[in-house]
Amino acid sequence: MGVMANIDRVLTAIGPRLRALRLQRGITLAALSRTTGISESTLSRLESGGRKANLELLLPLAHVYRVPLDELVGAPETGDPRVHLRPVTRDGMTYVPLSRRPGGLHAHKLVISPSGGEPELQVHEGYEWIYVLDGRLRLFLGERSLLLTPGEVAEFDTHVPHWLGADDDQPVELLVIFGKQGERAHLRARPA
Repeated sequence: MGVMANIDRVLTAIGPRLRALRLQRGITLAALSRTTGISESTLSRLESGGRKANLELLLPLAHVYRVPLDELVGAPETGDPRVHLRPVTRDGMTYVPLSRRPGGLHAHKLVISPSGGEPELQVHEGYEWIYVLDGRLRLFLGERSLLLTPGEVAEFDTHVPHWLGADDDQPVELLVIFGKQGERAHLRARPA
């Protein structure tokens, strides 16, 4: 179906949809006119298709009927609202992006497979916050070696040499929030 045919179909269905909503809610044309400030004759012509809908007419009706404008006019679906995650695997780590906004903080689920190699500490721009979901995480941070288990959190400046890896022969799963410009996670304390 072409775009114009689809638009015509949507516009033709507005009148009957408005009439059905009004009758479903038990509202008379006179009462609707008083509430919206739109004349009864305009409302009647709008419902019968004798008057084309415009935003000046539809916005007050959407407010009175308490429905979103796209539902009021029966607009076609705008697309699939589900987020389709695209995991990326490199160097034994699988990154699942959980956010897509440009710049600022980025959230990932990270699964690190066990490796037999020597840890290679890295440095780069940014700040990282990690939360261990499952497994045992070995974190080398500068001269320190830390073991983190499920439920533990660490945050650090990525200018400090660091390495993340599985501490045993099982994968480790993490939530990672990373800020390229060095943004830190801000934690709010619960009120006393």
